[in-house]
Amino acid sequence: MNDRRYPETAADRFEPPPISFVDRKDRDVEIRAYDGSAEAEEALVSMYTAFDPSDRAQGIPPGGEPRIRTWLEAILTDDCLNVIAWCDDEVAGHATLVPDDDAYELAIFVHQTYQEAGIGTRLIRGLLGHGQAEGIEKVWLTVERWNRAAVSLYEKIGFETSNAESFELEMALRLNESPDEE
Repeated sequence: MNDRRYPETAADRFEPPPISFVDRKDRDVEIRAYDGSAEAEEALVSMYTAFDPSDRAQGIPPGGEPRIRTWLEAILTDDCLNVIAWCDDEVAGHATLVPDDDAYELAIFVHQTYQEAGIGTRLIRGLLGHGQAEGIEKVWLTVERWNRAAVSLYEKIGFETSNAESFELEMALRLNESPDEE
């Protein structure tokens, strides 16, 4: 357990995947829960292999195919929740909830070709909808404090700053009420 603070009330409801929409660049995008298929895993490897190193934060995603495969092997498990944004048969983005003590840590990645088109917002919302449907109660993330666009997005979705003592902000969200509060 840790001393992370979470909002007292649960966030609004989020739509779970599958979710289809047209992004701001008129591309058809579908957000789907990761299905465990070899095709989906290889598409993720392809996206991360082509990922711009300047978009990496806190050492993830790792660089180089062997390290990417090892990292994906760790997060594409049954105890993690993963959603993928697909544009045709190509991965545009990926978001994951990874268990951490009594909560889940959120990480999101949108390939540089698909950034600034609204995909990241829909991807986070889809992941949180998936988490709500699975009964996840608490979610947290860290973001570099200078990344104002990301901080603003997380606040708009309902995340609150829970720790601002380092160069990163820690933000938290209560996704579902705890069973003893219902």
